[in-house]
Parts: sequence; structure tokens; C-alpha cells
Amino acid sequence: MTGFDLTALLAERGGERYELHARHLNHQLPRMLHTIGFDKVYERAQGAYFWDTDGQDYLDMLAGFGVMGLGRHHPVVRKALHDVLDAELPDLTRFDCQPLPGLLAEKLLSYAPHLDRVFFGNSGTEAVETALKFARYATGRGRILYCTHAFHGLTTGSLSVNGEDGFRDGFAPLLPDTALEMGDLDALERELKRGDVAAFVVEPIQGKGVHPTPPGFLRAAQELLHRHKALLIADEVQTGLGRTGDFFAYQHEDGVEPDLVCVAKALSGGYVPVGATLGKDWIFKKVYSSMDRVLVHSASFGANAQAMAAGLAVLSVMEDEQIVAGARHTGELLRSRLAALVDKYELLHDVRGRGLMIGIEFGRPTSLGLRGRWTMLQAARKGLFAQMVVVPLLQRHRILTQVSGDHLEVIKLIPPLIIGEREVDRFVEAFTAVMDDAHGSGGLMWDFGRTLVKQALQTR
Repeated sequence: MTGFDLTALLAERGGERYELHARHLNHQLPRMLHTIGFDKVYERAQGAYFWDTDGQDYLDMLAGFGVMGLGRHHPVVRKALHDVLDAELPDLTRFDCQPLPGLLAEKLLSYAPHLDRVFFGNSGTEAVETALKFARYATGRGRILYCTHAFHGLTTGSLSVNGEDGFRDGFAPLLPDTALEMGDLDALERELKRGDVAAFVVEPIQGKGVHPTPPGFLRAAQELLHRHKALLIADEVQTGLGRTGDFFAYQHEDGVEPDLVCVAKALSGGYVPVGATLGKDWIFKKVYSSMDRVLVHSASFGANAQAMAAGLAVLSVMEDEQIVAGARHTGELLRSRLAALVDKYELLHDVRGRGLMIGIEFGRPTSLGLRGRWTMLQAARKGLFAQMVVVPLLQRHRILTQVSGDHLEVIKLIPPLIIGEREVDRFVEAFTAVMDDAHGSGGLMWDFGRTLVKQALQTR
């Protein structure tokens, strides 16, 4: 028995959290949090809520960037992890076949019956890396197509299909790739005719800005790809597991059957890193074509018992608690109530999305007074108004949200899928109050806006 006491360590040193990050981790994170007033100290969490040191509750509309699909500390997932640890399984021997990976693969594939096999890694970007490698090997081609403004991860292969220059700058050379405008079938066909395209990777709903693919685009793209012997990769890392009101977001469009599907985030209930790449039998059999190639693609912690047990528990909860149907219903309620505000507020331009993946977009107002304030923000940095909304939602209303991407005037809502009408009411009331302030003459938000402008100009 060792003398390590986690509870005592946190009690003794937990108050140093921001200093420790500034000194030993990414020093810009605490700096950013201090600047926008997000430097909170949360003590505990349950479901869709956090509590701070004063006992105040905070509504989580971010879900850890979508990881906490079932909210925090779901009792069924928690029990499964205790059970798997207590079982003392001979995990990760690497020279046996444990039952849990096979059981989780079987269950996952039941939601995508046109697919046959699964590779388990540890994250969304690993799931994408796997899909890119498998597509290139199976087709014998090197080039990958993707959409402008896409986000597929930040490791080198995934970064090669990332549509945001801010993430790519300084990390070249990357894989051979070509970006297309989402929905541009003519551009897709032009690239495919060159004969060197392995695959087209696409988010059914782009996380950056929350932009769904146009109706019919995925089906038409799939037909073009298969005609030219290239593959369709659906990145469902954020959109999968019920987020959009179907188990996978590509299922909103009839007849779409991707060759490879990438899953991660919510699969383990937020407890254990896990990623999965689902694919067709022939692709896996090409990659693992002989016993010599049995480890040609593998991951040291892939398919570990804790991740597999958590995944099985998550899928069980989703069925037992009808999580997908709940996300569809609650998402439509939230989206429709927010959309009803568009005509009321001139700064509010659009509300879009599916299920519990919703984008709220702001834009240039028409009235002279607001237009001058808006122009001030835009001159300093696009995206500052959305940040101005996010801050009072947390500071005044204790609701955690996020700006949907750099230089975007969009807030993205990806709350735990377990929220209901009470949380919808709380968010809509808070958002309405923030919009009232933004459109009023008092200008508390605009005072903070001037602080953001100064910060933006200093970082240029």
C-alpha cells in the first residue's frame, strides 16, 4: 500500500490550478480565461451542471466539446468502470482476444448495418487518421478531399484535411490534399476525374459554424466517389451517437452508406479516451491482408477494458433512456424557441442545426447606433461579438457556452443529450436577457466589448 492520497493532494494543492497551468502547461490558457472572466473554480459536477466553491450551479451547454453526451458521472457508466476494475481482467496482453472489444464492435455495428468491422483507438483524431490510412491503402491512391472550414483533428494526417489555416500554419508539409466548398459537386467530380483520389472526408454537420451539408449532397457525393472508385468517409466524431437526433448524422439523408465512419467523444461517457473507425469488410481485409500485417495499424491503449466497458455502458444507457429520441425532441424545442427570436433582435441573424447541435449566428445590425458599435468590433477582430455574448451568459447567468470557431460570429450549443425543458427554459431566458442588453442603451456588454478590442489589438 502506497502513501498516495488523491483527496489530500487535491485539498492541499487544488487552489494552485491556474498557477500550475501557467507554469507547466499551455500558458496561454489561464491567460485567456483570466481575460474573459472564465477563471472559475468548479468543485463538482453532475449531469448537465457544475457547482462552484460558493455552491452556485452552472448549466453546461458545451459538454466538454461534446464528450459528455450523457452528462457527467452517469451512474450506469460509473458502475461499469468500477466493475471492470474490480474484475482484474488480463487487459492489453496483446496476444489474446478479450471479449469486450468484440462485444462493443458488434453493438456499434448494429447502428450501421452496412459496415462490418471496427478499429479502436483513443481519440477522434486517431479515428480519422485510421480512416485516412485505410482509404489510401485500400485504394492505392494518395490524395484526400475535404471541405473548406472542416475540422477533423490536429495530428498530422487529420490536420492535412483541416479547413482552417490557423490550425495548419507552420506545420507543413502535410499530406497531399484538396479542399472543396461543401456542396460543390462539380468541383468534387473535377478532382475525382484526375484518378488519384483515395477518399472524400466530410462532417455531416460542420462543427465550425454548425453548417449541415446541403440536402442530397452526401448521397450525390457517394455516387460520384464510387463511380470513380474512391471512398466516402463520414466524420461523426462530434455528430455521432445521437447528437443530431439520429444515431449518426449521415442517417438524416436516405441512401447514404459511408465506406468508413469515425466515432469518438461521447462513446465512453467522458470517462476514458476512446475512438473507433467503422468500415467495410473489404477495406479491413486489404489492410490486414496477411499474418505479417497483423499489427500494421495498432494502438497501444486501443480497445483497453475500461474504454470498452464504458462504451458498452453508454450504448446501453442510450437505448434504455431513449437518448436519441430525447435529443431530437429537446433539440427541436430549443432551436425553434431561439429561431423565434431572429425577427426580434437585429443582431441575431440565424439559428440552425439538428438535434442538440445548434448554431446561433450574429450579423451586422441595421440601426445606426448598433452599426457603429458592431463596426468597432469587426475592425479589431471578427468574432468578438459572439464572445461578448458568451461572457455574460457565464458571468451573469451561469451558463457555459462556446464561440463556434476563430473569427466566427457564431455560438455553438452542444449540451449533454440528457437536458430537458427546464434547461431549455433557462437558456432561452438568459439568452433573451443578454440580447436585450446588447440592443439596449445601457451597454454593459459593449463596455466589455471595448476590453476585448484592446486585447485583440494587443495580440496582432
